[in-house]
Amino acid sequence: MGSLLSACGINVKEKKVEEERHLRANDREFNLLFKYANNAIKTSKYNVFTFLPLNLFEQFQRLANAYFVFLLILQLIPQISSLSWFTTVVPLLLVLSITLAKDLSDDIVKINLSLLFPVLQADLLLLSSSEPLNLIYIETAELDGLVSKHVNVNINLFICYYCVPEPSSASLSLSVRCEPPNNRLDKFTGTLTVRGETFALDNERILLRGCTLRNTEWCFGLVVFGGPDTKLIQNSGKSIFKRTSIDRLMNVLVIFIFGFLAFLCTILSIGNAIWEYQEGNSFITFLPRADGANASLSAFLTFWSYVIILNTVVPISLYVSVEILRLGNSYFIDWDCKMYHVKSNTPAQARTTTLNEELGQIKYIFSDKTGTLTQNIMTFNRCSINGKSYGKSSKSWHHHNKTEKVDFSWNSLADPKFCFHDHKLVEAVKLGSPEVQAFFRLLALCHTVMPEEKTEGELFYQAQSPDEGALVTAARNFGFVFRSRTPETISLVEMGMPTTYELLAVLDFNNVRKRMSVIVRSPEGKLTLYCKGADTIIYERLHPSSSKLMEVTTEHLNEYAGEGLRTLALAYKNLDEDEFEKWKERHHEASTTLEDREAKLDTIYEEIEKDLLLLGASAVEDKLQDGVPQTIEQLAKADIKIWVLTGDKQETAENIGYSCNMLREEMKEIFIVAANTAEEVDGEYGLVINGHSLVREIAFALQKDMHLELLRTACMCQTVICCRVTPLQKAQVVELVKKHKKAVTLAIGDGANDVSMVKTAHIGVGISGQEGMQAVLSSDFSFAQFRYLQRLLLVHGRWSYLRMCKFLRYFFYKNFTFTFVHFWYGFFCGFSAQTVYDEWFITLYNLVYAALPVIGLSLFDQDVNDRWSFQYPQLYAPGQLNQYFSKMAFARILLHSCYSSLVLFFIPWAAMCDTVRDDGKDIADYQSFALLAQTCLLIAVSVQMGLDTYYWTAVNQFFLWGSLSVYFAVTFTMYSNGMYLIFTSSFPFTGTARNSLNQPNVWLTIFLTTILCILPVVAKRFLFIQLKPTINDKVRHEVRQAKAVPPPPPRKFPRRRISTRRSGYAFSHAHGYGDLVTSGRFLRIPVKSRPALFHHTDTPVADSTPQTYRTIFEEAQSP
Repeated sequence: MGSLLSACGINVKEKKVEEERHLRANDREFNLLFKYANNAIKTSKYNVFTFLPLNLFEQFQRLANAYFVFLLILQLIPQISSLSWFTTVVPLLLVLSITLAKDLSDDIVKINLSLLFPVLQADLLLLSSSEPLNLIYIETAELDGLVSKHVNVNINLFICYYCVPEPSSASLSLSVRCEPPNNRLDKFTGTLTVRGETFALDNERILLRGCTLRNTEWCFGLVVFGGPDTKLIQNSGKSIFKRTSIDRLMNVLVIFIFGFLAFLCTILSIGNAIWEYQEGNSFITFLPRADGANASLSAFLTFWSYVIILNTVVPISLYVSVEILRLGNSYFIDWDCKMYHVKSNTPAQARTTTLNEELGQIKYIFSDKTGTLTQNIMTFNRCSINGKSYGKSSKSWHHHNKTEKVDFSWNSLADPKFCFHDHKLVEAVKLGSPEVQAFFRLLALCHTVMPEEKTEGELFYQAQSPDEGALVTAARNFGFVFRSRTPETISLVEMGMPTTYELLAVLDFNNVRKRMSVIVRSPEGKLTLYCKGADTIIYERLHPSSSKLMEVTTEHLNEYAGEGLRTLALAYKNLDEDEFEKWKERHHEASTTLEDREAKLDTIYEEIEKDLLLLGASAVEDKLQDGVPQTIEQLAKADIKIWVLTGDKQETAENIGYSCNMLREEMKEIFIVAANTAEEVDGEYGLVINGHSLVREIAFALQKDMHLELLRTACMCQTVICCRVTPLQKAQVVELVKKHKKAVTLAIGDGANDVSMVKTAHIGVGISGQEGMQAVLSSDFSFAQFRYLQRLLLVHGRWSYLRMCKFLRYFFYKNFTFTFVHFWYGFFCGFSAQTVYDEWFITLYNLVYAALPVIGLSLFDQDVNDRWSFQYPQLYAPGQLNQYFSKMAFARILLHSCYSSLVLFFIPWAAMCDTVRDDGKDIADYQSFALLAQTCLLIAVSVQMGLDTYYWTAVNQFFLWGSLSVYFAVTFTMYSNGMYLIFTSSFPFTGTARNSLNQPNVWLTIFLTTILCILPVVAKRFLFIQLKPTINDKVRHEVRQAKAVPPPPPRKFPRRRISTRRSGYAFSHAHGYGDLVTSGRFLRIPVKSRPALFHHTDTPVADSTPQTYRTIFEEAQSP
């Protein structure tokens, strides 16, 4: 476009693509030259200036609203209007005002609350912190979903010594050149220039927006990316204007209705032309024509007159009622006490009121793992030591609460939160069992945990991952307390006796080695290598003498794996002094080489990590949130497919899959489906795919249509787990399914890394958990626990969809029936555009007489109660298949309305023709016929609504009988002599009600008309229930047979899988910090202290201390 305008001589200033970012500290004028984005973030949809025009623009995207503006213009033309203009203006303004108020309320709720949380608000290059050598602790849950993150954002010794002393001073001079803004969370490239020297920058030197600072009093940094340029916001995606599938269907139907309306008006206008041509001359005497008027002009004007009269096929009150219905069902979600989380004082919240019925049509759920399915709490449950298993087995797992907990009061340094239920293990420790003590000594020595002891005896472990913290905490409680460390030593308290070990080497963990080792020298001078890792890796390196113990331990590991626990094998080796010295020299050479350093170190590690002696195995449970397996099972019964999208590594994701019963033993593990159709796939499959594969298949392979192959393969599987995925990849997976599958999607998460997929899916659900409020702020619905999702979908979602569909079916029925009577009457009034009903009845029909009953039906109706909904999740299936409201259902409504209108017009017409009163006076006049027709119509549609009501409440009864009472009260009032005398031209039907409604034949006609209207409906329902009952019919029949509410389901304890697979959990999710521990860099510079920047002590930042064995980055709970 820009080149085209330039060719025309118009200068177009194109936005320059940023290729490199250049920044200088304390040089504002230089930085402003590049016009980088500031740190402002917009989370609201509107502002003060755009709210009214933008909202009205969105509202007029509904064709019916635009139609009524056009209708208003027609009503201002006297030649064609037979109704007053205010009959359209008032309802239209009411609709627009209600929607304006609702949308404004929804947008205010989405004010960014992130400022209330102690998170970084920009991407920073760290310059200085309160910790030794700038070693800081951050929680990256908002970025990757992991609350366990221990980052050394240490730049360089040169920078620390020369830049750190006063990084906030105006004299600080440094410049940064780096990559332009992008969405890669795992990558950063740049250079830092200080005093003429240049240093490389990578991702380990950057603090990203969304990180939470933990256990660090202060830090200073240089803002590299701000506001929309930050990597977190680059991953967040844009706000999408979401509409339900019913809304989209409504737009299609409205277009059809417009065409159908034009068709009816064309027929009537043609009829008018024929009538004027054949019969019109007979009426010229007392109805003279205007100059130039003829049959053609009369037909043209009649067309537009009937457009006004028949406009009720798209009533404006429909949208008012829909908004009220959605708002009411949203309040039911907000008020649901069964979705209220007492512990966190968090109720469920419908953050938008336009998507309720979509909750009843979900086919695919995309879920985050950490904080959504799990609590991210690791607990030490079981262990195998020297062939003996300790801890409670799965058979007695659910009796833990009845078993007396182990008393650790004998250990003054024990963690009071730690629980264990097997007294034999603590007895073995107290009796001095060498194997048991060696087991816990290994756990206390072989790790990279850093202790913090602010007060005597109160230890806090800063663990790189919560499972490492769980193991060290277990050793602490069983008498082997990790107290402190230096680069050369590790200090323990062994059974009350302080002991110091010399730390000689740390053989660090990585994803290839899948193990970690330390070499220590005991106070007695004994050299020992302690190793822990995946059992398959450890078994390959055992001495032959451990073969029998390995067989027994393998049985225990199989048992633990069957319970869904995450296992590690533990081994040790006594080293010879001379052998170690020679190995140490080779290790030093490998560690100082510049080429293939990691490969050479791995080779050196292999040399010494052999001929190990097996000690046993540990088993740790990654606790799921309450009710997660049961919720997934219920949703699976409802034919809802759940995909887990997580940033965790593959082993962790698989373990959670087994714990949630998503992955089962009978499934294949990791596979490629070669079949082309679902029918060709034999058996149940589970697909596990990592983020790198997604990059290849979604990004690179888009040109080869590989994404469709990926989608077909995934949809054939019972379970899909995507691991190591970035926030943007999560959104891409959701978009892939959303684009190519005709299904409604839901995304659920709790961190800022989930915002993209929450925005992309049809429905976004946020969990207000430990990872902040970013997902909640971008969500459509929110609550505190994953288990509430089944109630949101199977109860509220299904009811909302059922109510909305029933509302639309009834609403179209009553309005089509109302309108078609006008159509039939046209053939008897010379196609003169005369209304068959009284003008006041036309005005009040949709606003008063038939409004409240249908709203009551749509707010309170339910086919079965919530317990039966849980008892039969299959009731959810009709919503997924759009069985309750579709184009076919609309066609049936049209035919039903056509039949009812024929009955409602011709039966009263035949009954009134040449009829007299009991006293012989004539009642066959237009006014009496109009009253009879409208009374028959209102009673017939009210009875029809009664037949559609499954669940009667006092409100339904009041609305139904109250509306009928109001109709008769208003009718007798408006047709009274008094109203005629006061407003003669407005109330011409004087005495009609008294004259007609006191005749038995009139009431007999009303009764006969009503019976004939509902007879086909009753007959059809009877036949279908007998011959072809739906799942809904079957369940409702069983409810009637039961004659009681089903008892609440018994509390199900999580099922444990019986599996031969074992997956050693990753005690690090990245390369470990052995180098940091042994380098001594984190202790060689004393802790820097500065005056407090803020003196508030009651803020979350001031009180941020880590929990003992959950993770080092969560706030400590107050005792």
